[in-house]
Order: sequence, then structure tokens, then C-alpha cells
Amino acid sequence: MQLQYLEFDFTDEESGRGSLDAMASVRLERLPALLAEISAVLRWAGQTFGPAGVQDDGEWGYELQGTLEPDLPLRVVYDEHRSEIAISPTPAEPHRVTLTLTLAGTPSFCQAFRERFEVGA
Repeated sequence: MQLQYLEFDFTDEESGRGSLDAMASVRLERLPALLAEISAVLRWAGQTFGPAGVQDDGEWGYELQGTLEPDLPLRVVYDEHRSEIAISPTPAEPHRVTLTLTLAGTPSFCQAFRERFEVGA
């Protein structure tokens, strides 16, 4: 799958696990497409490796954060059952929204992710 908004950087950790970090900043009219892309990534991870774990527990986990520019933190929550992301407060003005997604997982998760989403070493 070719990603349009997210560009991941991969990092090996000493524990043997790895992390994949991406940040995207879009104008409000592009936010639905960015949210759909993040949902697709998280849906793939959940369908392929099961529910996200907490910290280093499980095959994989994630952290999702957001900011409404110029500097308003957003609450960003992924609903695994509906494969949807909710943001609050809801951005209403034509500002930029910046979202960061960090995935962490076992070597097998990281390898499968990198192959699926064409992420380099």
C-alpha cells in the first residue's frame, strides 16, 4: 500500500523491538484523508497481529497525538471496533492539524509493516 501522508522512519531498539514514527501536517480540508490513512494502518496492524498491546506487551502497540496549530493540543483516539479516529476539540477554522503516529513492535511486526507499507530501513 502506498501511503500519501505518512512517511515512517524506522528505528531498531536494543530490546530487539523496533519503532516506526511518522508525522503529517495538513490543512483542515485534507484531514479526513489523513485520518483514513492512519485508520487503514492501524486496522491492518490489528487485523494482522491482533489487538495493540500496552508498552512492550504484545506484538505491537501505538501512540497517536495531535496538535491544532498554532499550539492547541488535540485528543486523538482510535476506535478499534469501528476503525475510526475521533479528534477533540473538533477543528473548525482553516488551521493546520499535525498528527504523529508511533508504532512499536516485535521484529516480525516491524518487518511485515515495512514490507506492507514500503518503509525503508
